[in-house]
Amino acid sequence: MRHKHGYRKLGRDSEHRLALLRNLACDLVENERIKTTVPKAKELRRYIEKIITKSKNADFNTHRYVYSKLGSNKRAKAATKKVIEEIAPKFENRNGGYTRIIKTKFRRGDAAEMCIIEFVN
Repeated sequence: MRHKHGYRKLGRDSEHRLALLRNLACDLVENERIKTTVPKAKELRRYIEKIITKSKNADFNTHRYVYSKLGSNKRAKAATKKVIEEIAPKFENRNGGYTRIIKTKFRRGDAAEMCIIEFVN
């Protein structure tokens, strides 16, 4: 039983799981809405909301923190800039709850429950 375990393993080892969350976070920041499975979306929500909460205070250390959480490549650099300059100011007066998960359907191949995760307007 996974009582109070802390996170979902998503069938991956730790490096693969971290890479998956970074890629999903960059996708969500770039497109502001993505389609994925429900367990991945629930883990992504935990991951991205911490990033947005930190990025409300836009100083140099915030840029470093967000960049480290989103990866270290050109894509992460653009996503960091977008988080700090566009997304975080939208949620200035909001204390958490920046994303919304909408369950859609079951995937045809393996019957995984799919959903859409997006930023709240």
